[in-house]
Amino acid sequence: MQQISLPQGTFTLAPNFPAQRLVLVAGGRAPSADWLQHVSQGSPVWAIDRGLEACRAAELIPQRLIGDADSASAASWNWAAQNYVPTDRYPRAKDYTDTQLALHTALQTLMEPTVLILAGAWGGRFDHAFSTLFSASRTPWPVIMADERETCFFLRPQQKVTLCGQSQPQAISLLPLTACVTGVTLTGTHWPLMDATLTQAQANAISNELEPPVKELTLQIKTGLLGLYCCWQE
Repeated sequence: MQQISLPQGTFTLAPNFPAQRLVLVAGGRAPSADWLQHVSQGSPVWAIDRGLEACRAAELIPQRLIGDADSASAASWNWAAQNYVPTDRYPRAKDYTDTQLALHTALQTLMEPTVLILAGAWGGRFDHAFSTLFSASRTPWPVIMADERETCFFLRPQQKVTLCGQSQPQAISLLPLTACVTGVTLTGTHWPLMDATLTQAQANAISNELEPPVKELTLQIKTGLLGLYCCWQE
């Protein structure tokens, strides 16, 4: 069964994850160099503008650079040029964010369905986080917004995901990303759910936790779109 392993936990999806994966490094809060190096082992990396700084700090030369050059330093853009990184440079005056453009580019250019691990997605301005959350959730391929402190995975109708944590999350929350999510079944937590309905208007499945000695949770839904959010460090 295809799994996606992060330093803090392993995601298992039914139906299976695609075999191929790509690490996108955006310009929010930078993941630690050690975490990014671990996650990038054996996978290509794309930098999204200021995400180039995190790649450079982790000594990872990205296979692609996407952005409008308004946030990464000139020195980092020069470093990318010196390492012959293919670059998609856009004007600052545009409709889409750099992260949205990177997601679109992945869908348009990759030959096979791919798991997109979106690092550098947390922190910073709320409007950027809002845009990234909803853009990532609507991407046809699986997306995991992640760094060493926070993760969010998105479930679609009739999907089931298991998270086996290497360490105990401080909080586990379910985020309805459609008006209504039905058939929500959650096991392994202090407050389990069985065939529940969650609404976006009253998001009340917040700050759950694993039930010791359980080290994994399982979540499935019937309809809607649901975010599984875990926080390891505030």
